[in-house]
Amino acid sequence: MEQTKKPLMHEDWAVVVMGGLIILLALSGLVIPVPVYSWKDGTDLATTVFSSSNLADIGKQLLIVFPVAVLAALLTGKPVKSTIPIFGLIFVITQVALVLAGNRMMNDLNLEAVIFSLALGLIIGNFFRLPGWVREVLNAELYVKIGLVLLGCAVLFSNIMKAGGLGLIQALVVVLSVWYFAFWLCRKLKVDDDLTMMISSAVSICGVSAAIATSGAIKGDSKKLSYVISMVLVTAVPMMIFMPVIANYFHFPERVTGAWLGGSIDTSGAVVASGSLVGEEALKISTIVKFSQNVLLGIAAFAISVYWTYTKSTTTGTHEKPTLRVIWQRFPKFILGFIGASLLFSFLVTPEVTASVKSGLKSIQGLWFGLAFTSIGLETRFADLFKNNSRKPLWAFLIAQSFNVILTLIIAFILFG
Repeated sequence: MEQTKKPLMHEDWAVVVMGGLIILLALSGLVIPVPVYSWKDGTDLATTVFSSSNLADIGKQLLIVFPVAVLAALLTGKPVKSTIPIFGLIFVITQVALVLAGNRMMNDLNLEAVIFSLALGLIIGNFFRLPGWVREVLNAELYVKIGLVLLGCAVLFSNIMKAGGLGLIQALVVVLSVWYFAFWLCRKLKVDDDLTMMISSAVSICGVSAAIATSGAIKGDSKKLSYVISMVLVTAVPMMIFMPVIANYFHFPERVTGAWLGGSIDTSGAVVASGSLVGEEALKISTIVKFSQNVLLGIAAFAISVYWTYTKSTTTGTHEKPTLRVIWQRFPKFILGFIGASLLFSFLVTPEVTASVKSGLKSIQGLWFGLAFTSIGLETRFADLFKNNSRKPLWAFLIAQSFNVILTLIIAFILFG
């Protein structure tokens, strides 16, 4: 078995380098292909997803992510020889997950690809006892962080203005109020610190992306992250279906319904789907409000990072307030990559160039998230997934989500009624 070597670079800096390299290549003219995964039946699957041109696009994406993963392993001290075959396995499993998620029925249920990546990884990791050297090279946290750096390319400051004043006001009130309530509730229920932060962000900001960003910011346990994401995705489906029904039954104005859906439902796909069930006006308003919450993700991740670094420094050993040097040492540097990408695409890259690279970067970002959750599944035992996770986190999530739904409806009536 290959020995783990001393890291040449801290993982967070390696993430910034790897994410920055992908962005630089895209801006330099590298065309990142966007494979098609949508299909409705066997014939469609064979002629679109498994067509020679689409398989070629998938292969081209492999040629982009594979060298990055190997270089990241080299920089962070992971065994490179072991990483090569295991990354190939992770890539194949992730592709299967993307194909499953691309089915029209799965799309209608708004089941995101990461849940299939996690599920497949869990099934394989639990039915087959993976040797220790395999688990050693799984690099879920690094893959998540690379995806988050790339996510920064889509969070444009100009879009905050496009989101509209009322949408931004609602987003700020809802995010701050719901986050604090969820945080307070988790503390009352004695939920552990990692889950408290992830649940608070997932409920109040934008679901899966917020949970992932928060986990990265606090260096959270990947098993707990998968637990939170499972709660987000499971609750999004009934909310997507029943909230439009409730709005229709009580004859809520369409603008109010749109604002309610956009501020309450945690995943963007479910917001679009539920808004479409109500009408064009509701779809527009719900999208604006959800986007207003999404653009707050970077600010929230930065604030959470500083808070976590500061509080953890004061609760370990001495109780002395940490110096700026200590905060900087413990601050997750990948957040700087996220902010840097956002600033780059907001102020330096032209709209024409942004439009030309946007779809490719978004596709490769989704792939990194898929690779990360496949890795999390492979290294997690079913027993471990719910070990020490009593029903308290679930109750905290459900109660906070109920508070979110009620508060958002009140604010929607005040601002859009």
